[in-house]
Amino acid sequence: MSTLSTHVLDTTLGHPAQGVPVRLSSLTETLGSGTTDEDGRIASFTTDKLEPGTYQLRFDTAAYGASTKQDMFFPEVTVTFTITDERHYHVPLLLSPFAFSTYRGS
Repeated sequence: MSTLSTHVLDTTLGHPAQGVPVRLSSLTETLGSGTTDEDGRIASFTTDKLEPGTYQLRFDTAAYGASTKQDMFFPEVTVTFTITDERHYHVPLLLSPFAFSTYRGS
């Protein structure tokens, strides 16, 4: 079974995005949630290990934009990904008011 973490960086302000609400779900149910810490990280969403399957991370970028006085064009970012084997998965998000990008981290 696998574990999952995330890291959000604000590329406009040039620092970790603290206070971003993030929700982890399978395609049918919410499995966990958290808010990024002062380093922009959520180390774990649940104490349960994740089985192989398709999952989604939903980043509430509107809430983060409001807290940093930035108008966000994308009020929410949803990243859908597949866990295929037993390992740790890390899904970073690079964020700005008018763009975002993500990748499979390590």
